[in-house]
Amino acid sequence: MKPIYLDGMTTTPVDPQVLAAMLPYFSDRPGNASHRGHVYGWEAAAAIEHARETIATAIHAHPAEIIFTSGATEADNLAIKGVAEAYYSRGRHIITVQTEHNAVLAPCRYLESLGFRVTYLGVNEKGFIDLAELEQAFTNETILVSVMAANNEIGVLQPLAEIGRRCRDRGVLFHTDAAQALGKIPLDVQAMQVDLMSLTAHKLYGPKGIGALYVRRDRPRVQLAPQLHGGGQEQGWRSGTLATPLIVGFGVAVQLAEERQATDIPHLWHLKERLWQGLAALGEIYLNGDWQQSLPNCLNVSIGGVEGNALLRSIYPHVALSTGAACSSEKSTPSHVLLALGRSPTLARASLRFGLLRTTTEADIDTALEHIGRRIRQLRHSR
Repeated sequence: MKPIYLDGMTTTPVDPQVLAAMLPYFSDRPGNASHRGHVYGWEAAAAIEHARETIATAIHAHPAEIIFTSGATEADNLAIKGVAEAYYSRGRHIITVQTEHNAVLAPCRYLESLGFRVTYLGVNEKGFIDLAELEQAFTNETILVSVMAANNEIGVLQPLAEIGRRCRDRGVLFHTDAAQALGKIPLDVQAMQVDLMSLTAHKLYGPKGIGALYVRRDRPRVQLAPQLHGGGQEQGWRSGTLATPLIVGFGVAVQLAEERQATDIPHLWHLKERLWQGLAALGEIYLNGDWQQSLPNCLNVSIGGVEGNALLRSIYPHVALSTGAACSSEKSTPSHVLLALGRSPTLARASLRFGLLRTTTEADIDTALEHIGRRIRQLRHSR
């Protein structure tokens, strides 16, 4: 019997309706959207444009502003390195946050090796940036601010509209990694004054391997230096044959997420509350992040009196979850996000990240709590 799956922050299963929409484009409709000489190419192109429109509508963008990529990591790299190269003559200073995903931090470190200066904003004990610190970080050389919409480890929601206003007032571009936020919270690139937004499908019941970058085309018109060269697809910003089945799946996943928000969000908050109450009853359980300003499907806790790796290993046969981001799940070093919150290395290692799904049930939560509680008591007793 498989363990209960509570690792939805890492990835979600593909929704059956998404899979059904994708399947014809693997077989009966094999056309390449770049080839417009016959009906198969026309079908692929039309399906891609429909998905582009669906995704654009979800974030209040224009379809032409959606550039498909292989995922949010590529979108982050295209946004950060693409802006750095395109605006090199204007300035070489970037502002980001210590708790960003490595898909943002690694490109920033790479740019530092090329002579750019990067300011890494700190966060408070709940994971929020200080807007006054952001204000002080701007210089005449600042060309880009990159702040994640919803943190991938603790689910905290940063004040995007306030950040966007400050960037716009100074003529600085604003990028946000919204991989975890899409379909779970309202996103409006106009109201939030976002210039670039990274998205992905596999966090909202779509397929892995497909994402997108929103690139503002008006007031201001954002310029990017392409990071891939070749066929000139996606307005020349991202060359490569478009993955029609995956793009179709992405569009359907976004459509379903928008349609189901009214039922999914209350359901997830109910499960999150049930889970937190059960964990808190065990004692020495510390919430990482903020309760109110956070994703409804994410709960991250540190557990006192246990050793982190032993805890995860002992839970696994019954419950599948993680201690943090998939790209650093081995936890040989403590989570950089939890350390930034002020957690000790010991508590940072002894953390669990729960990612709830729209298909998760109360019975799943209760069974998981039973197994987790038993293991925690055993580990504490054995110390």
